[in-house]
Amino acid sequence: MADRKITNQALAQQLGMHPVSISKLKNTDELPGIGGATLAKLCDALNCTPADLIEYIPD
Repeated sequence: MADRKITNQALAQQLGMHPVSISKLKNTDELPGIGGATLAKLCDALNCTPADLIEYIPD
């Protein structure tokens, strides 16, 4: 998000989420339980694709 120049607060407002929720999304090593609509909103807000946000690491 830093390279996109958007704060947790600004992103939270844009997505209708709480800033703490944005912080949790950024700081987790596991895939959080977010729906497709939220993922789409995140991608729109950050001008990216889901592949930019999610990395598959096999066990």
